[in-house]
Amino acid sequence: MPIFNIGDGKLTEISEIPFKLEKDLQKVTEQNMKTIFGIDFVRTEFELNGLRIDSLGFDKQSNAFVIIEYKREKNFSVIDQGFAYLSLLLNNKAEFILAYNENLKANLKKDDVDWSQSRVIFISPSFTTYQMQAIGFRDLPIELWEVKQYSNKTILFNQMKSPEKSESITKISPKNELVRSVSQQVRAYTEEFHLERKHVASKENIKTLYEEVKRAILSVGDGITIKPTAKYIAFVHKTNFVDITIQQSSLKLFLNMKKGELNDPKSLARDVSKIGHWGNGDYEIQMKTPEDIGYLLSLIRQSYEKN
Repeated sequence: MPIFNIGDGKLTEISEIPFKLEKDLQKVTEQNMKTIFGIDFVRTEFELNGLRIDSLGFDKQSNAFVIIEYKREKNFSVIDQGFAYLSLLLNNKAEFILAYNENLKANLKKDDVDWSQSRVIFISPSFTTYQMQAIGFRDLPIELWEVKQYSNKTILFNQMKSPEKSESITKISPKNELVRSVSQQVRAYTEEFHLERKHVASKENIKTLYEEVKRAILSVGDGITIKPTAKYIAFVHKTNFVDITIQQSSLKLFLNMKKGELNDPKSLARDVSKIGHWGNGDYEIQMKTPEDIGYLLSLIRQSYEKN
């Protein structure tokens, strides 16, 4: 899709500039990993057991490692390479913990990591139709990101989505030992995972309430993405601004704002700054009916603008 610059009512096409080297793409990604993906950069060129990981990151929202690979060629298998990297991670946890602690001067422990939310990101100027079809599984912990560089010093990172999420990867490849072993430890969490849990599956009123709240949140502004995790469903604009946990008879929403920052005349939000909770921020809102959605939206908008 062409991109244009507008001046004096006239459009001038902005030309795409290919990355000359894979290393150039890797460098700009590693230097801006927090801005692009919201994850911390850990290490470059991590070699282990004959495999080399281009970039290693860590997602503090999910407490999980993220492996990033850069591809300029098109003849690689998303599934085979992705699961090979995940297998390397799961079978060498101590080495990854050591890399994190050495490079970030931290004291991360193996039990601090949610290994089930590990994932692989492939970054490339383009992907084939076959590669796009390969990510059409509902539980695949692999992401494809297309990157374009333009002559006006603009770079576009765009996550590619498969049109439909079909079967589980384990049903399609039941005899693939690598896929089977990794899938027992890693999964890609979805909205359906939260909506179909035993305590929620039969509660149509709660599912309907979630859909109404979801539509309201998405109307707050542009560029909002939904990122389900093991514990909650996150709504993200640069960072999480509201997280939702779905319960048997209500929704719990967590606003990512510090105590004292929220203007809440009706005192709908509860201060949870001193108690343990799953979502981000110091404010929790419990909803059982859609009656307060209009007022709720005013609170959510504050968190969106803050983040």
